[in-house]
Amino acid sequence: VQLEESGGGLVQAGESLRLSCAASGFTFDDYAIGWFRQAPGKERERVGCISGSEGSAYYVDSVKGRFTISRDNGQNLMYLQMNSLKPEDMAVYYCVGSTNNDVGLSTSDYSYWGQGTQVAVSS
Repeated sequence: VQLEESGGGLVQAGESLRLSCAASGFTFDDYAIGWFRQAPGKERERVGCISGSEGSAYYVDSVKGRFTISRDNGQNLMYLQMNSLKPEDMAVYYCVGSTNNDVGLSTSDYSYWGQGTQVAVSS
């Protein structure tokens, strides 16, 4: 299984970015998938996740209304649309995949991880 993120970069506060995650050896519509992030000196935190069969999405409070997860099952792609970015959103963002359909809250709930993509937000 491989997950590969792309789309990170440097933006100014208030701007948008869309991250992509491409999977091989893993079928998005069968399992819960999502995004985590880790800022310097901080623990890795869940950004948002989407369940497999129902496609219900869950987000951390700090990104609700600004970030949206979507997926293209036919292409095995997942996206994280990030709008109204803030300096506190700056982190390395990781695409994750579970081995079950349930959305988990912790890093241990996800068996598959990408290498991460850096998002930097200047004020």
